[in-house]
Amino acid sequence: MIFVQWSGKLSINIKLNALKRGMETKMNNIDTMSVNAIRVLSADAIQKAKSGHPGLPLGCASVAYELWAKHLKHNPKDPDWKDRDRFILSGGHGSMLLYSLLHLFGYGDLKKEDLMQFRQWGSLTPGHPEYRHTVGVEATTGPLGAGMGMAVGMAMAEKHLAAVFNKENYPVVDHLTYVLGGDGCMMEGISSEAFSLAGTLGLGKLIVLYDSNRISIEGSTDIAFRENVEERMKAFGFQTITVEDGTDIDAIGAAIEVAKADTEHPSFITIKTEIGFGCPAKQGKASAHGEPLGVDNIKAMRENLGWKYEEPFFVPEEVYEHYSRLAEEKADTEAEWNAMFAAYCDEYPEMEKLWEQYHTAPDAKALIENEALWLTKDKAEATRSLSGKMINILKDVMPNMIGGSADLAPSNKTAMKDAGDFSAENPAGRNLHFGVRELAMTAIGNGIMLHGGLRAYVATFFVFSDYVKPMARLSALMGVPLTFVLTHDSIGVGEDGPTHEPIEQLAMWRAMPNFHMFRPADATETAAAWYSAITSKRTPTALALTRQNLPQIEGTSREALKGGYIVQDSKKAVPDAIIIASGSELSLAVEAKKVLAEDGIDVRVVSMPCMDIFEEQSEEYKAKVLPKNVRKRVAVEALSGFGWDRYVGLDGDIIGMNRFGASAPYSKLFPYFGFTVENVVARVMAL
Repeated sequence: MIFVQWSGKLSINIKLNALKRGMETKMNNIDTMSVNAIRVLSADAIQKAKSGHPGLPLGCASVAYELWAKHLKHNPKDPDWKDRDRFILSGGHGSMLLYSLLHLFGYGDLKKEDLMQFRQWGSLTPGHPEYRHTVGVEATTGPLGAGMGMAVGMAMAEKHLAAVFNKENYPVVDHLTYVLGGDGCMMEGISSEAFSLAGTLGLGKLIVLYDSNRISIEGSTDIAFRENVEERMKAFGFQTITVEDGTDIDAIGAAIEVAKADTEHPSFITIKTEIGFGCPAKQGKASAHGEPLGVDNIKAMRENLGWKYEEPFFVPEEVYEHYSRLAEEKADTEAEWNAMFAAYCDEYPEMEKLWEQYHTAPDAKALIENEALWLTKDKAEATRSLSGKMINILKDVMPNMIGGSADLAPSNKTAMKDAGDFSAENPAGRNLHFGVRELAMTAIGNGIMLHGGLRAYVATFFVFSDYVKPMARLSALMGVPLTFVLTHDSIGVGEDGPTHEPIEQLAMWRAMPNFHMFRPADATETAAAWYSAITSKRTPTALALTRQNLPQIEGTSREALKGGYIVQDSKKAVPDAIIIASGSELSLAVEAKKVLAEDGIDVRVVSMPCMDIFEEQSEEYKAKVLPKNVRKRVAVEALSGFGWDRYVGLDGDIIGMNRFGASAPYSKLFPYFGFTVENVVARVMAL
């Protein structure tokens, strides 16, 4: 039996036909064996690795099998099929559930030997699922709740692309997004952030499978989690469905069909499971969560499940053949889609061209030669404003560009003119409104990018990037080139005070592997930052942008694409000193050079808009910009000085922030904290 409820208005019971169930004994037997194959493979792999989480794979095996075998639209032979349903395992600790499915269905030729190398160096089966590492993994998961947010992003991408491309009789974008997670995922705040937006947007093709076993690492969830989750989800605008028995594949299937039928609301299916199901000594206990079952317990599990094969990792041929037949049926579904898409392209050649544009990387050569992007003006202007102009140039060049802000678009300058607002009523809109949900925003941005076909950006104040960082870390781990627009980048925020003035955030972002953090100084460098961001293939990029106006600086150039470069050089072969700066402080360095020249001190000014890219340059180039024989160096940046030591050395100096800011106009704050031409001059002369 399943129980369905929508917003208190609809309450129905769906009872299964007992006669029909009895007539399907033979099929149910192979179904049972197929489900238990997932359990056995998972338990054996975790036991061999001597670490892992067997509880979820054992408890959710029936759920996963029913979904993948009978509902999920996918083709193991073409894992990148554009119109496949997406499946995200938000409870990434249960990775063996996913690896078992991928192996049994024949994804990427994932062999039994790969399962036997679970959690080992160089294996295709790491502890948590990793995007790009294992064929068939749609997203890197592990931080609980992250998959929920990314699933919302995938569903948003599907809804937008469907609005753009679908024609009568040609639903070329028509797929579902499924996400599976448990109590931990539902405790995390990111899930509520994301689901609140999902309900608002009416993401009817999002189906959440809630593994409700009421057990966490510390024991019963009653110690910390007693809320009525279904009522919460109803409040968010979800259709809620409950399956009382998580081993009843017919009830699970019926629930999925009910969810699919409601295209106006996202669906939330609570499936009551037992953690560690099938293992008598562990079933329903916290000890099943995060440790191997033990050899004796696995033997007892086999007996309890009626699995008569004692050899570890053994799956009978009839089970493999069953999964192979299912995979062939899935391939037929894609073949039908391919035929439809071919007819669509014949009838709508202009849409075929647009489709290719959406699914092809931006033309880097055309962008570098697009003078509109690189157009500069003499008047002083905030880099946030300059960035806004770049966005509105790029959105006409890149029709698949989509993005928005966490309720700060007017301040972040991220709105695309005449592009419409994405909503339940207007899914073709390109401006995304995330509300005050920075963490979920970033996960959603990742999901949009992972879906494919769209190029996304997200935005907030730089100081609030603390909320952004966990999901940005996943961007970097996955190699997803999401763009982050982070404005109000220093004590230049001014009157809003220290709560809104970032200090240590820039160092945090620079510390992250596979991440490019740009802090441009003027229009030229802002254009370089955007060019770098949208042409990046596997590295996310953030732009730290000013609230206050900055002058256009003589000497800035597209050399900014190298991360660090000489803006104004010394006339001497060996400069007397080097001043290094980024962003708003570059103008101080340039003015200081003029003053120092009057005293006969000839310095080089180096702009460092992106340390990360500078470090990717050759040693020869880096030595050319920062020659080792010039030891008198001063770095200037109105944020924490952490990290500048590598460029100024033991003999150099750093003008930075070693405390939080204050509330006052930036014109008062900069002099107070030493960000003046006079202080830069004095610190150079003191070396």
